[in-house]
Amino acid sequence: QVQLMESGGASVQAGGSLRLSCTAAGGPFSRYYLAWFREPPTEQPPPGGRAGVGRAGVAIVDVDGRARYVDSVSGRFTVSRANDKNTLYLSMDNMKPEDAGIYFCAANMRRPRTGWEFIQYEYTDWGQGTQVTVTS
Repeated sequence: QVQLMESGGASVQAGGSLRLSCTAAGGPFSRYYLAWFREPPTEQPPPGGRAGVGRAGVAIVDVDGRARYVDSVSGRFTVSRANDKNTLYLSMDNMKPEDAGIYFCAANMRRPRTGWEFIQYEYTDWGQGTQVTVTS
């Protein structure tokens, strides 16, 4: 099991940029499939970092560094991993109010099932989340 901790959440204006980080400890980071999820701001964060009902996958990156995105952020968000730093990043540009929420990083050493890569139940380890607010 790997311990994950997100940082970088802040309030930004629409059109602005933000970079989130997720630092890992306690596991072979390079062997993990990683993802960023967003929970809408209207939902209360669950205790203990457990997966909540409303988390939606935003970006994923596999062990070879290949990234994929949901359509709503494609072209604006960039996910990357620095295995030498045990860190996952999410760079967000041209942000929109609908990007607001609590962002969680997630990991699983097992490859997510095909077609399920953006589904929260495919990931076993979660951080506590970091809050992102976008003002219009």
